[in-house]
Amino acid sequence: MNILNTVGVAPYMIVSAILFAIGLFGIFASRKNLIVILMSIELMLLSANLNLIAFSSAFENLTGQVMVMFTLTVAAAESAIGLAIVMVYYRNRHSVEVQDTTMMKG
Repeated sequence: MNILNTVGVAPYMIVSAILFAIGLFGIFASRKNLIVILMSIELMLLSANLNLIAFSSAFENLTGQVMVMFTLTVAAAESAIGLAIVMVYYRNRHSVEVQDTTMMKG
């Protein structure tokens, strides 16, 4: 017995939409801090993964779950590389604000 048969997909979509909205709000509200922007992007990717898992389970198809594994791999690589870039930038400039990145030109 699949739990989605009794609950349905709608609650998962609502939670996913809330997570996506929080991530979008995090990007627009905190345009100054690179770490908060990276965390907001990760939250948006996880909300998309929740949708893929819910629909994959509802339609009893493993394609969505396989896609989630690929997107989690890409998200982990993106966060590791992004955090490494932020750490190197912080060592050089002693700041993680987005406004200071314009000094990197040239």
